[in-house]
Amino acid sequence: MIEVINYKKRSIVDMIKSNRKFRMIIKNYDLYLFLLPTLLYFIIFHYGPMYGVQIAFKDYIATKGIWGSPWVGLANFRRFFNSFQFQTVVTNTFLLSLYSLIFGFFPPIMLALMLNQVSSERFKKFVQTVTYAPHFISTVVMVSMLFIFLAPRNGIVNVIIKACGGSPIDFMGSASWFRTIYIASDIWQHIGWSSIIYTAALTNINHEYYEAAIIDGANRLQRIWYIEVPGILPTAIILLILRSGSIMNVGFHKVFLMQTPLNLPKSQVISTYVYQIGLRNADFSFATAVGLFNSVINFVIILLVNKISSKVSEVSLW
Repeated sequence: MIEVINYKKRSIVDMIKSNRKFRMIIKNYDLYLFLLPTLLYFIIFHYGPMYGVQIAFKDYIATKGIWGSPWVGLANFRRFFNSFQFQTVVTNTFLLSLYSLIFGFFPPIMLALMLNQVSSERFKKFVQTVTYAPHFISTVVMVSMLFIFLAPRNGIVNVIIKACGGSPIDFMGSASWFRTIYIASDIWQHIGWSSIIYTAALTNINHEYYEAAIIDGANRLQRIWYIEVPGILPTAIILLILRSGSIMNVGFHKVFLMQTPLNLPKSQVISTYVYQIGLRNADFSFATAVGLFNSVINFVIILLVNKISSKVSEVSLW
């Protein structure tokens, strides 16, 4: 019996030693130890909570727990699809994300391209500092600044409007202004930080391309269009795919803080709707179903965008 156990142990050890992947893991064990905290983070906070997704298919009762709650199948999803707010929250979420993607995707690229043409390092660092700084402003402070600057009576924007002979506008209380304010403030806050990755991509372009273009008589605009834009295009496509995958995910905090009863028809998105019905109304099953619907839509979109990108530009995530 002991000989059989020893034989099995030797067989396992020999198998591990003969396997190249296991040998590489054992040889570089210290590198895998560095990955361990990250792996644990995703397992605990991202994959572990997926256990609760089954609540979407049940009539969750806290006293009975997840397993003890009765199964209702797709009833919560049908309830959401048939609700009067379905079209409103889906449309608001999609349009707000789409407009943010369209109007917020290109400004960081343009900023990186313009900074790459600046010869003065001092001026370049000044512009980078000014554009990077708003990124570190908290969402609460950012929204508070918006309410102060856009106040109908003494906000600086309305003061300028009244000085020019116009009538004051209640920006934060107007549904028609909500998307414009959200997108404009988002661009101002993140344009500098988002341009960092494009600036890094521009530094990897071989300077021999510039020298050859100058010899051939290419002007500055031609060098930007034929050298720099193709140089950062793969990076831009990858970031576009990643952002497209979250097109139905609108940040909860900023939208929630900007919401008022007057702009609710345009500011009610899926994340705030889930908060309202899930936490405030304690309808956990319905809220989980809405959140799962949102995640599935994002997953399908990222698959489609990645597939289209791989066919058109041969650049994709996988």
